[in-house]
Amino acid sequence: MSDALALHRDSIIIDGLIIAKWNRELFEDMAKGGLTAANCTVSVWEGFQGTVDNIVEFNELMRENSDLIRPVHTTEDILAAKREGKTGIMLGFQNVHAFEDKLGYIEIFKKLGVGIAQMAYNTQNLVGTGCYERDGGLSGYGREVVAEMNRVGIMCDLSHVGPKTSEEVILESKKPVCYSHCLPLGLKDHPRNKSDEELKFIADHGGFIGVTMFAPFLKNGINSTIEDYVEAIDYIVDLVGEDCVGIGTDFTQGHDQEFFEWITHDKGYARRLTKFGEIINPKGIRTVGEFPNLTAALLDSGWSPEKVQKIMGGNWVKVLKDVWGE
Repeated sequence: MSDALALHRDSIIIDGLIIAKWNRELFEDMAKGGLTAANCTVSVWEGFQGTVDNIVEFNELMRENSDLIRPVHTTEDILAAKREGKTGIMLGFQNVHAFEDKLGYIEIFKKLGVGIAQMAYNTQNLVGTGCYERDGGLSGYGREVVAEMNRVGIMCDLSHVGPKTSEEVILESKKPVCYSHCLPLGLKDHPRNKSDEELKFIADHGGFIGVTMFAPFLKNGINSTIEDYVEAIDYIVDLVGEDCVGIGTDFTQGHDQEFFEWITHDKGYARRLTKFGEIINPKGIRTVGEFPNLTAALLDSGWSPEKVQKIMGGNWVKVLKDVWGE
């Protein structure tokens, strides 16, 4: 374990998706877990105004907790966070609803620090379709949104997006796109999981795959362990190679049942889309603070230190550098 801890300490550790309750307790846990940077969700169902308000709140948190966290606008900021022993905060959306019908808002959000935005969250929006309803594909306006995101340097995320819309975004985008947090359908049949064909398609077109450990989507559900999570990572790496895969936990740490009701209803209040039941993270990585256990588990499964460093954060840095136009 001492070798694993040393490797973890020396590596860039990036979580491609966290939607936790933002507070000092969480930032302390990020420090405990040795997290270099994370894509932190600041918009799901909110429109432009609500999302700006969320960013204002997060900016206040960054000022108040500047001993633990720092903003990330470039990959150099990620490396700086590593040097400073802090966690870099990349602001991210799980829905482009906040762009509303104004292409100009995309550049505004980029300047506010948004580096990744998911094209749809579970249902239809002006751009395309989520994974919980009939998929109408990418709209004409959606094609303009993809082009503008490419131009300003915001990564297109397809984790909760329907298969047809995802395919059309992958083909439309001139920059790599991602599933920031997904699992393979080959290990569990669930509408949020991606088929082997979908995983290969995004990889073959220069895209990126962040592997989640959200228990309802894992093979053994709430009885899953960190070994089940490693199995899912291995499954995807075996399918697409080790150069386009990373971590995207989908940590919901600190949230209550009201939050899960909000994210599982369309627009946060309308029809129910899904019901997760109990949410328990895999044994061995229940909290962000247990991140070093993942490095150890990957080494224990026979991975080389170099491969571990790629998956734990190196690959994310490389793809973000490309998308962000550095």
